[in-house]
Amino acid sequence: MQEDCNEMTEDVKPGRRRYDGSLRQEQARRTREAILDAAQRCFEGHGYAATTVAAIAGEAGVSPRTVHLAFDTKAGIVRALWNHRLRRGREEVPVAEQPWYQAMMAAPDADEQVRLNAVNSRLFKERAGGLLEVLRSAAAVDGDVGALWERINAEFRANQRTLAVSLDEKGALRPGMDVERAADILWTLNHPDVWALLVGRRGWSPDAYERWLYDAFRAQLLV
Repeated sequence: MQEDCNEMTEDVKPGRRRYDGSLRQEQARRTREAILDAAQRCFEGHGYAATTVAAIAGEAGVSPRTVHLAFDTKAGIVRALWNHRLRRGREEVPVAEQPWYQAMMAAPDADEQVRLNAVNSRLFKERAGGLLEVLRSAAAVDGDVGALWERINAEFRANQRTLAVSLDEKGALRPGMDVERAADILWTLNHPDVWALLVGRRGWSPDAYERWLYDAFRAQLLV
């Protein structure tokens, strides 16, 4: 009996609780989100170049060391923020596997696909339209952000090309319209620069932008 007691591990002794790391993980998740939210406010309010890691830390209510440990550099914060906003907090899930993208691709007819593309465009730009403006301007002064901006544009067009292929397979593209041209049109109409012009500069409402984009997709692409 004595031998059995000696073999009893510490975490199962009477009165001892097993360590539960879920609380610490949840705290780390909340801290990370607070830093990202603070970073977006700072970047959009003051610009990329003028925003320091210390300023982000102060806005988030944490130490600069906490920010550096979580994201390493200011460019690292931007990359994480982009992925967080694009994937709606599910950074580990590629865009092609996100429910909103899969719903668009699974839509039974072309008209519904381009409508959902306009909906997704509006919702994303409401979350990250200002951030995209920051990225575009910062790309000229920070090589890491410049590489990120190029990757964003390439991946964005690739996702729109996948939609163009689906429209073509449905026989929905206008006569003489090939997949590459359709992808270019989708990419251009859906580009954040258009949102910045119409909503940011001209004061269109997000609803008006979404309706216009849907109509433009149909007029430019569909039979």
